[in-house]
Amino acid sequence: MSNSAPIAWNRAKILIVGDVMLDRYWFGEVNRISPEAPVPVVRVERREERLGGAANVARNAASLGAQTALLGVTGADEAGSVVEDLLTDIGVRSHLNRDPSISTIVKLRVIGRQQQLVRIDFEEAPTDTVLRDKLTQFNALVGDYDVIVLSDYAKGSLVNVRDMISVAAKLGKKILVDPKGDDFSPYRGASILTPNRSELIRIVGNWKSEEELTTKAQNLRQSLDMEALLLTRSEEGMTLYRDNDVQHFPTMAREVFDVSGAGDTVIATLAVMLGSGASLVDAVSMANKAGGIVVGKLGTATVTQEELSA
Repeated sequence: MSNSAPIAWNRAKILIVGDVMLDRYWFGEVNRISPEAPVPVVRVERREERLGGAANVARNAASLGAQTALLGVTGADEAGSVVEDLLTDIGVRSHLNRDPSISTIVKLRVIGRQQQLVRIDFEEAPTDTVLRDKLTQFNALVGDYDVIVLSDYAKGSLVNVRDMISVAAKLGKKILVDPKGDDFSPYRGASILTPNRSELIRIVGNWKSEEELTTKAQNLRQSLDMEALLLTRSEEGMTLYRDNDVQHFPTMAREVFDVSGAGDTVIATLAVMLGSGASLVDAVSMANKAGGIVVGKLGTATVTQEELSA
C-alpha cells in the first residue's frame, strides 16, 4: 500500500450481478474400488455447502466488511433456498429472482483423501421473462451502489450485460467485469476487465513475449473503451494495463493448494478497495495479496481484513 491510512472497508457499497451457484462438497473416506466398475467407493462422512459463482464474489466482499448486494437468478428449489439462507447468514442483501422453470446451478464435488475425485454439474439457462425482470431490478438498484461487479460464468444470467453497463456508466459507477467466452465486445464501456490468462488467449491469441502481450492487451483495452485491464497470471502474479502504463505485481502465493474461486476473491477485493476510496494501484496490490492467500485454502474460500492487514 502506498500509504498507511486505515482502509474504510465498510464504506464500500458493492452490487454484484451474475451467475449464482451453490457449491456442494461431499467429503469421505476411500478404502476400496467398486465391484461394479473400476472407480473408488467414497463413504461420505461430511457435507459442506458454499456460495459459488457470483454469490462467492458477494461472500468475499461481505467478508471484508463491505455493504454488499447480489442480483441473480436461482431455481425455486431447495438449492435456491440454501443460497438465500447462506446470503442472509453473512449479511448480503439478496435480490434473487427465483425461476420456477429451472434448477439452481449446483456444482457437486466429491472429495476423498483431500483430492477431488469427481465434479457433477446441474445447470439450466434462465428464461427470458426472468431475465427481463432482472434488468428492471438492476435499473432500480444501481443508483444505490458505488461499484458494480459483473461476474460472468457464461451460464446465461448476463445476456443483458450491454444494457447494464450503459446504465451504470451513465451514472458514473465503477464497473468491474470478470469475463467469459469468445467475445468481450458486450463488456465495452466498463471500467476494468479482469481476465485470466486462458480467457485472454481465447480473445487475442497467444503471445511469445511480454512486448507482444502488452500490445495485444492494450489494443483490446482500447477497443473496449476501458480504463484498465487487469490480467491475472496464476504463478506469474498480475499485470495492470492502463493508458501508457503497464505495472506488474509478482505473485504472493506461498503455497498453491486450490485455485477454484481465486478470481472471485481478486475481483471482490478490488471492488471493495475501490469502493472504500483506494487508488487503483493500491486496490490491485491488495487484490493480488488476497489472491495469494486464498489459493492456499481448499475450495471456494474467502480472506478477512485481518489476513490482508497482516
